[in-house]
Amino acid sequence: MPLSTLLPHWSVVVNLLAGSLAGAWVGASWATRMRSSTLYRVLAVLLVLIALALIGNHVGTLHHVDLPSAAVLIIGVIAGFFIGVVAAIMGVAGGELLIPTIVLLFGTDIKVAGSLSLAISLPTMLVAFARYSRDGSFTVLRRHARLGVVLAAGSITGTILGGLLLGVVPDTILVPFLALLLLLSSIKVWRHATTK
Repeated sequence: MPLSTLLPHWSVVVNLLAGSLAGAWVGASWATRMRSSTLYRVLAVLLVLIALALIGNHVGTLHHVDLPSAAVLIIGVIAGFFIGVVAAIMGVAGGELLIPTIVLLFGTDIKVAGSLSLAISLPTMLVAFARYSRDGSFTVLRRHARLGVVLAAGSITGTILGGLLLGVVPDTILVPFLALLLLLSSIKVWRHATTK
């Protein structure tokens, strides 16, 4: 999306960021204090909820909820907060939650919402990273630097391939496959919690 298309929606970004930045700090704080088994269970539940949200967005069409401006502002901050919490705990950008929120709450076109979600996700994740770094949570990256490089290379490759496949593989296959992958991941994470 060109910047000229996104600039008129700057208030959406500011509104959601007002909540998501605080939520990211709180979510990262909770994650560093949780017992490992509890964190794994929380992650497993969040994976299921995101899979359901993904399927819900795919099956139904999102319609703008017409609310007074003051209500939109308050709900935007609250929604941003919870999205920030989820993003920080899971270590994800949160686009799967941000996009439907932007469409439903602000009545934005879904393609514009996707681009706006990036402007919210990056600062949100930077706040989460800053909070995690205060507790020395990133020392594990130094110990497993080679694994980090391999995963980063795989992620970049997957992103490029995913972008190329986006126009080739229909949503009717892609979305259910991704939802299934999230559900299988949640089962694996939940089982991991019971062995800890």
